[in-house]
Amino acid sequence: MFIYEIQKLIRKKEIKPSEVLEECIKNIEANAKLGAFITLTLDSAVKQAKKQDEMLQTADPEKLPPLFGIPIALKDLIFTKGIRTTGGSLFWKDFIPHEDAFIVKKLRKAGAIFIGKTNMHEIALGVTNNNPHFGPCLNPHDSSRISGGSSGGSAVAVASGMCLAAIGTDTGGSIRIPSALCGVVGFKPTYGRVSLRGIMPLAWHLDHAGPITKCVEDARIVLKVIEGYDSKDPFSIRMRNSKIDGKKTTKIKVAKGVGDFVGKADERILKLVDEFSKELEKLDMKIEMENTDWLKDVAAANGLMTQVEAAAFHRNRLEEKPEWFSEDVRERLIQGKSASGVEYALARHTQSIAKHRFNEFFKAYDLLLLPTVPVIAPPLHGEGAVELSRKLTRFTASFDITGLPAITIPYGKIEGLPVGVQLVAASGRDAFLLKISRIIEQVLANQ
Repeated sequence: MFIYEIQKLIRKKEIKPSEVLEECIKNIEANAKLGAFITLTLDSAVKQAKKQDEMLQTADPEKLPPLFGIPIALKDLIFTKGIRTTGGSLFWKDFIPHEDAFIVKKLRKAGAIFIGKTNMHEIALGVTNNNPHFGPCLNPHDSSRISGGSSGGSAVAVASGMCLAAIGTDTGGSIRIPSALCGVVGFKPTYGRVSLRGIMPLAWHLDHAGPITKCVEDARIVLKVIEGYDSKDPFSIRMRNSKIDGKKTTKIKVAKGVGDFVGKADERILKLVDEFSKELEKLDMKIEMENTDWLKDVAAANGLMTQVEAAAFHRNRLEEKPEWFSEDVRERLIQGKSASGVEYALARHTQSIAKHRFNEFFKAYDLLLLPTVPVIAPPLHGEGAVELSRKLTRFTASFDITGLPAITIPYGKIEGLPVGVQLVAASGRDAFLLKISRIIEQVLANQ
């Protein structure tokens, strides 16, 4: 089920919100072992769906809000009034916010039905989603492998049909990584496009919130609801919607990342990226090879900034109850606390240089093409969490520190496991990126 299809069926009164929700609940029950949720809110969801059923009988279909009857899940660091919000941590295991996050208010107004709070890597600082406090989140394609993180529960919920969309956050790749490993679409908007007010921070200058969905069009629909300037969020930015006329792709120039930095990915993944680039050429896009080895230092700077800013936010908790953090999270927080001011300043300098370099880069190109992650979903009990964070954020982190819009699209499988390809656009060109991604997705689906 796709949002854009369900929207039409509801407006034609061919399906009820309660029937859509019922299907999602069946999938939640059938896939409970995957550990996608920390807290379910099905009782309130059922009540809301029944109320919407009644509204639908007399409502003008054209005046229904955009997400009317659409079951949606929220990563469990997004504040929900009256509903437990844990951040995947012992520190907030009983925390109940008194107010919704800014984007939750927008989703409610749009008619979304909230089904629960999704599992996540503890405090969002990691990519395995092996949460020691609320249980691991397992890959729906192979439960012996990780879902990816830190928004693993959100990706698993969408991939398993437990909801039609979920909201995740992305600081080093936490929307795109689990989306790629679970075979769904994950979109990280331009920094500041989506308000962070009422969302537990990991790293103030790197955090993004965005949609995880089954298809690109659904991501666009959800983004349109949650985006928008928030005067009470110091990181929120006023943006004009970027546009592209018609559906022409003939003049689009795509830089395909090459070099040692990209070359360290699984050869099978690189082969799929090659095949994907050939599909773009069939759409008359111009593909050029571009060495992206310089992104290694940019990704490293993102990692350092993440750890330092996370250590700053959690400084009192780290000092007072360090044992409440799991070993891998505590290790990274201590590393962040131990970093010098000089190291942080150099990382911020790298950030400024990278932003400038990408400004110039996107004068020559419309899109950058890279793998989303360098490997298929790793085993649940394989490499250590800290090492996996470095590995899996290799191709994603550079676009958090620079704030560029980036999307992962499912493309092919290896050993039965999904692979994602990543497209990146210039700052503020979110609508352009989504529109072109949608065209690509439609062409691939029709083959």
